[in-house]
Amino acid sequence: MTTARFLLLALAVALPLAAQAQAQAQPPIVIKFSHVVAPDTPKGKGAQRFKELAEARTGGRVKVEVYPNSQLYKDKEEMEALQLGSVQMLAPSLAKFGPLGVKAFEVFDLPFLFKDTEAFRAITDGPLGAELFRQLEPKGIRGLAYWDNGFQIMSANRPLRQVADFKGLKMRIQSSKVLDAQMRALGAVPQVMAFSELYQALQSGLVDGTEGTPSNFYTQRIHEVQKHMTLSNHGHLAYAVIVNKKFWDSLPGDIRGPLEAALKEATDHTNAIANTENDTALRAIKASGRTRIHTLTPAESQAWKKALMPVHREMEARVGKATIAAAYRAAEFVVPK
Repeated sequence: MTTARFLLLALAVALPLAAQAQAQAQPPIVIKFSHVVAPDTPKGKGAQRFKELAEARTGGRVKVEVYPNSQLYKDKEEMEALQLGSVQMLAPSLAKFGPLGVKAFEVFDLPFLFKDTEAFRAITDGPLGAELFRQLEPKGIRGLAYWDNGFQIMSANRPLRQVADFKGLKMRIQSSKVLDAQMRALGAVPQVMAFSELYQALQSGLVDGTEGTPSNFYTQRIHEVQKHMTLSNHGHLAYAVIVNKKFWDSLPGDIRGPLEAALKEATDHTNAIANTENDTALRAIKASGRTRIHTLTPAESQAWKKALMPVHREMEARVGKATIAAAYRAAEFVVPK
């Protein structure tokens, strides 16, 4: 082998190795992923799964730092932090986008809209879900995925079976005009409050009750400070995995591609475990003996629906009549008689 050919061969081997060494020497891209619930909830487990997959698939070029339980920001602060770039990724509940000005997202808060999980997925996986994400982009936010957390139940220190049982109760809600109207239609007094403050507020009597999923109730120990829970399945709790748009668009293609694949797998995992996690949590709540669980009769459930259906019409001006109609079609919703 001539000296020239040997040098060319050596360069062919050395240049990729040098490039690889240079890439490895660069500090990793850090993604701060903040959320407000416990690590052992569907969302918490989904965030951890994304961290593991993202770091593995990028060969360590990305580091995902997960901050659960409002460690960095409370509910009202986290969206502003994302828009400013202080954090790169969030998974807020869908109700959080109404106060941001994207009111169409509050369609997900309409009571009794979803008859089952498939009806919910028909919206998030279809054209309406994609259109709602597009509406976030002028806010500097890119929507990446919808994460399920199952159907919501009600809790209080007295049984909630009849609509009249809600009269005068101070019920904690997220900041949503739909949820506000929902509680007022039941005769309750809605109280907007950060999720991180809920346990203490219930313990002290600042609020009388709340709504939520069994997994969130159990991990936040809500069953310790509420004597009764009603399996109403009146609402559906879900989250949107979102990123700072400027940050996401600035990522190299060979980084963004593996991250998208990691997020898809983490999304499939999160959505697959949501129902199981809620069933497990509900069994644990029952086993604790601290909370009595109530199941509505068909007549009681029908009375709730009759009281809450006017909320749908009331919210047409806010959420958008066309958006509600599109949700009805996708979810195959039939207005109760």
